[in-house]
Amino acid sequence: MNTVLITGCSSGYGLATARRFLDKGWNVVATMRTPRESVLPMSRALRILPLDVTDAGSIAAAIDAAGPIDVLVNNAGIGVVGAFEATPMSHVRRVFETNTFGVMAMTQAVIPQMRARRSGTIVNVTSSVALAPMPLAAAYTASKQAIEGFTGSLAHELAYFGVRARLVEPGFAPTTRFSQNTSVKVEELIPPAYADFAAPIFEAFARPAMTTREVDVAEAVWAAVHDAGETLRFPAGPDAVALYEAAGA
Repeated sequence: MNTVLITGCSSGYGLATARRFLDKGWNVVATMRTPRESVLPMSRALRILPLDVTDAGSIAAAIDAAGPIDVLVNNAGIGVVGAFEATPMSHVRRVFETNTFGVMAMTQAVIPQMRARRSGTIVNVTSSVALAPMPLAAAYTASKQAIEGFTGSLAHELAYFGVRARLVEPGFAPTTRFSQNTSVKVEELIPPAYADFAAPIFEAFARPAMTTREVDVAEAVWAAVHDAGETLRFPAGPDAVALYEAAGA
Protein backbone atom coordinates (compact mmCIF):
# COMPACT_ATOMS: atom_id res chain seq x y z
CA MET A 1 0.00 0.00 0.00
CA ASN A 2 1.37 3.43 -0.96
CA THR A 3 2.17 6.07 1.67
CA VAL A 4 1.63 9.81 1.40
CA LEU A 5 2.98 12.38 3.84
CA ILE A 6 1.02 15.63 3.90
CA THR A 7 2.04 18.79 5.74
CA GLY A 8 -0.42 21.19 7.34
CA CYS A 9 -3.25 18.73 8.01
CA SER A 10 -4.91 20.39 11.00
CA SER A 11 -7.46 22.11 8.74
CA GLY A 12 -8.22 23.30 5.23
CA TYR A 13 -6.57 21.86 2.15
CA GLY A 14 -4.26 19.50 4.04
CA LEU A 15 -7.10 17.98 6.02
CA ALA A 16 -9.24 17.51 2.92
CA THR A 17 -6.33 15.92 1.06
CA ALA A 18 -5.62 13.52 3.92
CA ARG A 19 -9.26 12.45 3.89
CA ARG A 20 -9.17 11.93 0.13
CA PHE A 21 -6.16 9.63 0.25
CA LEU A 22 -7.55 7.69 3.22
CA ASP A 23 -10.81 7.18 1.32
CA LYS A 24 -8.79 5.81 -1.60
CA GLY A 25 -7.04 3.22 0.58
CA TRP A 26 -3.64 4.86 1.01
CA ASN A 27 -1.49 4.94 4.12
CA VAL A 28 -1.57 8.57 5.24
CA VAL A 29 0.96 10.35 7.42
CA ALA A 30 -0.86 13.53 8.40
CA THR A 31 1.45 16.10 9.94
CA MET A 32 0.72 19.30 11.82
CA ARG A 33 2.50 21.58 14.24
CA THR A 34 0.17 20.62 17.09
CA PRO A 35 -1.28 17.14 16.51
CA ARG A 36 -5.01 16.73 17.06
CA GLU A 37 -6.29 13.19 16.83
CA SER A 38 -9.92 14.28 16.41
CA VAL A 39 -9.50 15.99 13.03
CA LEU A 40 -9.38 12.73 11.07
CA PRO A 41 -11.27 9.42 11.42
CA MET A 42 -9.42 6.70 13.30
CA SER A 43 -7.85 4.24 10.90
CA ARG A 44 -5.01 1.73 10.82
CA ALA A 45 -3.89 3.49 7.67
CA LEU A 46 -3.50 6.84 9.45
CA ARG A 47 -0.63 8.22 11.48
CA ILE A 48 -0.65 11.75 12.86
CA LEU A 49 2.79 13.22 13.52
CA PRO A 50 4.03 16.55 14.84
CA LEU A 51 5.93 18.60 12.27
CA ASP A 52 7.17 22.15 12.07
CA VAL A 53 8.49 22.67 8.54
CA THR A 54 10.68 25.55 9.74
CA ASP A 55 12.60 23.30 12.16
CA ALA A 56 15.28 20.94 10.83
CA GLY A 57 15.05 18.62 13.83
CA SER A 58 11.29 18.35 13.53
CA ILE A 59 11.58 17.53 9.83
CA ALA A 60 14.18 14.81 10.43
CA ALA A 61 12.10 13.23 13.19
CA ALA A 62 8.93 13.19 11.09
CA ILE A 63 10.66 11.72 8.03
CA ASP A 64 12.27 9.02 10.17
CA ALA A 65 8.98 8.15 11.87
CA ALA A 66 7.06 8.08 8.61
CA GLY A 67 9.19 5.37 7.00
CA PRO A 68 9.22 4.97 3.19
CA ILE A 69 7.30 7.82 1.55
CA ASP A 70 5.86 7.42 -1.93
CA VAL A 71 4.30 10.88 -2.15
CA LEU A 72 5.09 14.12 -0.34
CA VAL A 73 2.47 16.86 -0.38
CA ASN A 74 3.90 20.20 0.73
CA ASN A 75 0.74 21.99 1.79
CA ALA A 76 1.63 23.82 5.02
CA GLY A 77 1.64 27.56 4.55
CA ILE A 78 0.69 30.94 5.96
CA GLY A 79 -0.80 34.01 4.32
CA VAL A 80 -0.69 37.72 4.89
CA VAL A 81 -3.02 40.39 3.51
CA GLY A 82 -2.05 44.04 3.62
CA ALA A 83 0.02 46.79 2.09
CA PHE A 84 3.61 45.68 1.70
CA GLU A 85 4.77 49.06 3.00
CA ALA A 86 3.14 48.27 6.35
CA THR A 87 4.14 44.60 6.56
CA PRO A 88 6.95 44.08 9.10
CA MET A 89 9.99 42.41 7.59
CA SER A 90 9.91 39.96 10.47
CA HIS A 91 6.58 38.74 9.15
CA VAL A 92 7.80 38.66 5.55
CA ARG A 93 10.60 36.39 6.72
CA ARG A 94 8.15 34.21 8.61
CA VAL A 95 6.04 33.79 5.45
CA PHE A 96 9.11 32.76 3.46
CA GLU A 97 10.35 30.41 6.21
CA THR A 98 7.11 28.44 5.98
CA ASN A 99 5.93 28.84 2.39
CA THR A 100 9.29 28.71 0.65
CA PHE A 101 12.14 27.41 2.79
CA GLY A 102 9.87 24.94 4.59
CA VAL A 103 8.83 23.41 1.27
CA MET A 104 12.45 23.26 0.12
CA ALA A 105 13.59 21.64 3.37
CA MET A 106 10.88 18.98 3.26
CA THR A 107 11.64 18.27 -0.38
CA GLN A 108 15.36 17.95 0.25
CA ALA A 109 14.65 15.54 3.12
CA VAL A 110 12.66 13.06 1.00
CA ILE A 111 14.62 13.16 -2.26
CA PRO A 112 17.34 10.66 -1.20
CA GLN A 113 14.89 7.83 -0.53
CA MET A 114 12.86 8.53 -3.67
CA ARG A 115 16.00 8.77 -5.79
CA ALA A 116 17.30 5.48 -4.39
CA ARG A 117 14.01 3.74 -5.25
CA ARG A 118 13.79 5.63 -8.55
CA SER A 119 10.16 6.47 -7.87
CA GLY A 120 8.07 8.98 -5.99
CA THR A 121 6.10 12.20 -6.42
CA ILE A 122 6.47 15.57 -4.73
CA VAL A 123 3.44 17.85 -4.92
CA ASN A 124 3.90 21.48 -3.93
CA VAL A 125 0.73 23.45 -3.21
CA THR A 126 1.15 27.07 -4.30
CA SER A 127 -1.58 29.49 -5.39
CA SER A 128 -3.20 31.01 -8.44
CA VAL A 129 -1.42 34.25 -7.48
CA ALA A 130 1.52 32.67 -9.28
CA LEU A 131 -0.47 33.15 -12.49
CA ALA A 132 -2.27 36.37 -11.58
CA PRO A 133 -0.73 38.28 -8.65
CA MET A 134 -3.35 40.03 -6.56
CA PRO A 135 -2.93 43.33 -4.72
CA LEU A 136 -2.27 43.49 -0.98
CA ALA A 137 -0.50 40.12 -1.00
CA ALA A 138 2.99 40.92 -2.26
CA ALA A 139 4.95 38.89 0.30
CA TYR A 140 2.66 35.88 -0.03
CA THR A 141 2.77 36.06 -3.83
CA ALA A 142 6.56 36.21 -3.83
CA SER A 143 6.82 33.20 -1.52
CA LYS A 144 4.58 31.12 -3.75
CA GLN A 145 6.10 32.23 -7.04
CA ALA A 146 9.49 31.17 -5.70
CA ILE A 147 8.13 27.64 -5.28
CA GLU A 148 6.75 27.68 -8.81
CA GLY A 149 10.23 28.25 -10.24
CA PHE A 150 11.78 25.84 -7.76
CA THR A 151 9.38 23.05 -8.72
CA GLY A 152 9.76 23.62 -12.45
CA SER A 153 13.53 23.29 -12.17
CA LEU A 154 13.30 20.37 -9.76
CA ALA A 155 11.02 18.46 -12.13
CA HIS A 156 13.78 18.44 -14.73
CA GLU A 157 16.56 17.21 -12.47
CA LEU A 158 14.50 14.56 -10.68
CA ALA A 159 12.95 13.10 -13.84
CA TYR A 160 16.29 11.43 -14.55
CA PHE A 161 15.77 9.33 -11.41
CA GLY A 162 12.11 8.54 -12.05
CA VAL A 163 10.89 11.04 -9.43
CA ARG A 164 8.21 13.57 -10.34
CA ALA A 165 7.62 17.11 -9.07
CA ARG A 166 4.19 18.71 -9.50
CA LEU A 167 2.41 21.94 -8.67
CA VAL A 168 -1.17 22.34 -7.42
CA GLU A 169 -2.46 25.91 -7.73
CA PRO A 170 -5.58 26.65 -5.66
CA GLY A 171 -7.73 29.59 -6.65
CA PHE A 172 -9.25 32.19 -4.37
CA ALA A 173 -10.20 31.22 -0.83
CA PRO A 174 -12.04 33.48 1.63
CA THR A 175 -9.77 36.05 3.31
CA THR A 176 -10.43 34.56 6.75
CA ARG A 177 -8.98 31.22 5.64
CA PHE A 178 -6.19 32.83 3.66
CA SER A 179 -4.82 34.72 6.65
CA GLN A 180 -5.84 32.40 9.49
CA ASN A 181 -2.28 31.35 10.28
CA THR A 182 -0.84 34.84 10.47
CA SER A 183 -0.11 36.66 13.72
CA VAL A 184 -0.74 40.09 12.18
CA LYS A 185 -4.30 41.38 11.82
CA VAL A 186 -5.32 42.61 8.38
CA GLU A 187 -6.42 46.00 9.69
CA GLU A 188 -2.96 46.58 11.13
CA LEU A 189 -1.47 46.36 7.64
CA ILE A 190 -3.67 48.93 5.89
CA PRO A 191 -2.30 52.44 6.54
CA PRO A 192 -4.75 55.35 6.10
CA ALA A 193 -3.14 56.25 2.77
CA TYR A 194 -4.24 52.85 1.39
CA ALA A 195 -7.82 52.94 2.70
CA ASP A 196 -9.49 54.09 -0.52
CA PHE A 197 -7.44 51.67 -2.60
CA ALA A 198 -8.10 48.71 -0.30
CA ALA A 199 -11.85 49.20 0.22
CA PRO A 200 -13.07 47.89 -3.18
CA ILE A 201 -10.53 45.06 -3.06
CA PHE A 202 -11.81 43.81 0.27
CA GLU A 203 -15.38 44.19 -1.00
CA ALA A 204 -14.48 41.94 -3.93
CA PHE A 205 -12.84 39.49 -1.51
CA ALA A 206 -16.09 39.35 0.46
CA ARG A 207 -18.18 38.61 -2.65
CA PRO A 208 -16.01 36.53 -4.96
CA ALA A 209 -17.50 35.37 -8.24
CA MET A 210 -15.92 31.95 -7.70
CA THR A 211 -14.09 30.32 -4.82
CA THR A 212 -11.94 27.26 -4.39
CA ARG A 213 -13.28 24.56 -2.10
CA GLU A 214 -11.07 22.37 0.02
CA VAL A 215 -12.24 19.33 -1.91
CA ASP A 216 -11.14 21.01 -5.17
CA VAL A 217 -7.58 21.08 -3.90
CA ALA A 218 -7.74 17.48 -2.66
CA GLU A 219 -8.94 16.39 -6.11
CA ALA A 220 -6.18 18.35 -7.84
CA VAL A 221 -3.53 16.77 -5.61
CA TRP A 222 -4.94 13.32 -6.37
CA ALA A 223 -4.84 14.10 -10.09
CA ALA A 224 -1.27 15.39 -9.87
CA VAL A 225 -0.12 12.21 -8.13
CA HIS A 226 -1.78 9.91 -10.64
CA ASP A 227 -1.10 11.77 -13.88
CA ALA A 228 1.15 9.61 -16.03
CA GLY A 229 2.24 12.43 -18.33
CA GLU A 230 4.57 15.36 -17.90
CA THR A 231 2.04 17.94 -16.74
CA LEU A 232 3.61 20.29 -14.19
CA ARG A 233 0.69 22.50 -13.11
CA PHE A 234 -2.70 21.40 -11.80
CA PRO A 235 -5.11 24.30 -11.12
CA ALA A 236 -7.62 23.70 -8.34
CA GLY A 237 -11.05 25.32 -8.37
CA PRO A 238 -13.04 26.99 -11.17
CA ASP A 239 -11.37 30.38 -10.72
CA ALA A 240 -7.88 28.85 -10.90
CA VAL A 241 -8.84 26.88 -14.01
CA ALA A 242 -10.13 30.08 -15.65
CA LEU A 243 -6.90 31.92 -14.84
CA TYR A 244 -4.84 28.98 -16.08
CA GLU A 245 -6.67 28.92 -19.40
CA ALA A 246 -6.53 32.71 -19.80
CA ALA A 247 -2.77 32.65 -19.23
CA GLY A 248 -2.34 29.83 -21.71
CA ALA A 249 -0.34 27.95 -19.08
